[in-house]
Amino acid sequence: MTDSQMIRDIKMGNVELFSELMRRYQRKILAFVYHMLKSSHLELMAEDLCSETFYKAFKSLHSFREVDASFSTWLYTIARNTVLSELRKQRSANVPLEESGVTPVAPIEVAPEQAILRTEKVELVREAINNLPEKQRSALILREYDQLDYQEIADILGQSVSSVKSLLFRARSSVKVQLEPYFYELTYEEYEGMKSK
Repeated sequence: MTDSQMIRDIKMGNVELFSELMRRYQRKILAFVYHMLKSSHLELMAEDLCSETFYKAFKSLHSFREVDASFSTWLYTIARNTVLSELRKQRSANVPLEESGVTPVAPIEVAPEQAILRTEKVELVREAINNLPEKQRSALILREYDQLDYQEIADILGQSVSSVKSLLFRARSSVKVQLEPYFYELTYEEYEGMKSK
């Protein structure tokens, strides 16, 4: 069954089908929400906001029109707006931010030095992405993590395709600039270490 067929049936009263629609998109929406919250260290709220996204989608499904956007685009837009609304609330309430403490775990067979370097690199890339302005960060997450095409990203962000390409270019350039000093430093240290052996 396609999304369109399901939505038609749900609108006609077969509301049980909405759980199947949720199953199709839950992991992607959860990952998107998680990445958007990461910069504010609020990723522990990801599941709640993901649930809220689906609740809002269910409540306003009657107003969804396929001629305006695909269901997935519409859903990502709801998710993005839900997260932005929560971030505004958190800022105005001035709630202290908590670190989640989530760090990638290296395989046991990896040498401790390599595990530390890999973890550092992952954290640096995440931090660089988290430092981006919201629209650049959203565009990069939707493109690199969710593998959406330019038109879908444009629809979700309310931008033109050329603006999305520009956002992605600036986002990638910024991440590269932020990471350059670290990778130069690492290469130089490795070179110095080789010379002293």
